[in-house]
Amino acid sequence: MIEKEWVIHTIDRAEQMVLAKELSISPITASVLLARGVATKDQAKKWLSSGVEFEHDPFLLPDMGVAVDRLQKAVTDGERICFYGDYDVDGIAATSLYLSFFRSVGAEAMAYIPHRIREGYGLNQDALHRLREAGVKLLVTSDCGTTAHREVEAGNRLGLDIIITDHHQTDADLPRALALLNPHRSDSGYPFTGLCSGGLAYRVVQAYVSRYGARGREPNALLDLVALATVADVVPLQDENRVYVREGLRLITRGDRPGVRALKLAAGVEQECTTGTLAFRLAPRINAAGRLAHAEAGVLLLMTESDAEARDLAEQLERLNRERQRIEEATTAEALAAIGGEDVPAALVLWTRHWHMGVVGIVAARLVEKYHRPAVMVAVDDQGIGKGSARTVPGFDLYAALAQCRDLLEGFGGHPSAAGLTVRESRLPELRERLAQIAAGWSGGRPQAPVLHVDAEVDLTDVSFRVVRELDMLHPHGAGNPEPTLAVRGLVVLSARVVGNGHLKLTVRHGNSLPFDGIGFRLGPLADRGLTGDRRMDLAFVPELNRWNGRERVQLRIRDLRPSQDQYAVKCHTKQSPQSIS
Repeated sequence: MIEKEWVIHTIDRAEQMVLAKELSISPITASVLLARGVATKDQAKKWLSSGVEFEHDPFLLPDMGVAVDRLQKAVTDGERICFYGDYDVDGIAATSLYLSFFRSVGAEAMAYIPHRIREGYGLNQDALHRLREAGVKLLVTSDCGTTAHREVEAGNRLGLDIIITDHHQTDADLPRALALLNPHRSDSGYPFTGLCSGGLAYRVVQAYVSRYGARGREPNALLDLVALATVADVVPLQDENRVYVREGLRLITRGDRPGVRALKLAAGVEQECTTGTLAFRLAPRINAAGRLAHAEAGVLLLMTESDAEARDLAEQLERLNRERQRIEEATTAEALAAIGGEDVPAALVLWTRHWHMGVVGIVAARLVEKYHRPAVMVAVDDQGIGKGSARTVPGFDLYAALAQCRDLLEGFGGHPSAAGLTVRESRLPELRERLAQIAAGWSGGRPQAPVLHVDAEVDLTDVSFRVVRELDMLHPHGAGNPEPTLAVRGLVVLSARVVGNGHLKLTVRHGNSLPFDGIGFRLGPLADRGLTGDRRMDLAFVPELNRWNGRERVQLRIRDLRPSQDQYAVKCHTKQSPQSIS
């Protein structure tokens, strides 16, 4: 087990008290805001806002005017538009968003999602030929195209006008598309680079409406799709993304869209939807279509107005997701066996000829979680061409590392935290060695410990119902806005046991506090961590409300625990109940 390094945010006490007074919040909540860079009342208003008054001007994105003018011409002239998306949730949701809106304003619009196995990621020339023969004059991408130089040139020769909407990293040389909307462009004046492709599609729709009027579907009704895309693509829940996800979650909870209602039913989701619901319950089922079959099923699900069709499609995705889970488990077991237990390199590159390309990205993420180092999983076809997915640890720029291996690759693209690549089987051993060298140089030759960021160190006596409710105002939580994590030192453990599937259940007390219950999911027994219940401990936790039998209490969801720096035995017995309210 790799021990985590706790990084506890230090704050200016004067700033803490000023912010607490100005906002009428607890010092703990003020500390959490400061840890997120929110230091003034005005910044806090923006952070806590649930409205759109803080949105940026979409025309700050280069080529936005060209893009909406060309879309308007296509709508007015009755030209056929193809919205060409990627096969993950971001691409599926963005494509569905474009179709929903532009069909509502009378466009002759269709969708195209390439097959993951037969065609691979992004634009491909065969598809462009078929689409042009089908009468398409304008093609708009979602989540692909930023590095598609050859394909865009081929489209230009065919007479296609191509608008790229994508959020992957850009090079200095851009494809010669009619318009290329990407917040990472070096010449972009857009102040937020964290939009996913679903968010970009939404901004295109808003820009179109602002210039040509709202004649079709209300853009805000599409925020459920933006929320799905944003959470699934693990972009930072900051700035505009927080507003979009917050409003989108409300729509998903309400279930206005037939496909979303059916998907929630298939996944057994009945309660209020959170980012966790999207990330772990809904998104994997949508993704299953593109992983094992064809992603067009996901678009059909999100577009249908028929409850019966939505149920059929949701059940199809549920079956695919179960099969995906089975394949993923088998692939993970093979990858772990291939790594072994000793001399694990600074970066992992694994490949075979029988792995399913649809699950290699998920397995790469699992390897990163277990070994805390960059991981690349490659599925090699019968022609010796490998297509892989890469994931990494915080701080290691995967895109930059792959750029240093450009001479070994047929192609690559992505973000600092996740990427895809194409590589010949014969070059894989050299890729493995070079990536390991790059990662070792970055880490100084020593494995980097996983870091647990703690917003504030607190006294347990101060963790109240008020604090939990205030911290809940900071949702939605996810990348860039993690759940508020607090730490307390020198806890007394009153009881400890393992429940369910390896979950650690504790009752603890700190100084003169009432006892608190804590639950650490999959943390296992204290003994596995070299801990005993008769010694003081430090605890990192997320405070939350637990409701049971009509009673409400503050519970500590344990993220990590370690021996307290004051290592001395304690004996304490109490008959008090954990903090509760009827």
